[in-house]
Amino acid sequence: MVMVAKTVKNIITSGKRKTSIARAIIAKGTGIIKINHLNLNVYSNEIARLKIMEPLILSEDLAKSVDVKVNVKGGGWQSQAEAARLAIAKAMVEYFKKDSLRNKFLEYDRNLLVADIRRTEPQKPYRSAARSSRQMSKR
Repeated sequence: MVMVAKTVKNIITSGKRKTSIARAIIAKGTGIIKINHLNLNVYSNEIARLKIMEPLILSEDLAKSVDVKVNVKGGGWQSQAEAARLAIAKAMVEYFKKDSLRNKFLEYDRNLLVADIRRTEPQKPYRSAARSSRQMSKR
């Protein structure tokens, strides 16, 4: 009798927020989460760390059976955290293929699975900002 090994593919997803882009790779493992080659437990900004952990906390025991590696670049710390959490949540839904997990993410926060498409408006020529214009005096 020949035993066929079940191969589990690594899932690669991306998430975007403002100018930040995050790429998440999820694979079978022991629950290690790394952001830019840095363990999530020693990630410096606590608010960003908690934001990134949201999909992992919501998925409960499923997160302990996978390793997640995230590369994030661009933008500030807040948009990087939101891009990373989007990429992690999308990867987990695709990896586990459970509708209950997808529904749980959508009920908690729709931005866990759906990207926020808002971007900054470009600055216009001869103006100091996107919408402002020079004041005129009315005497």
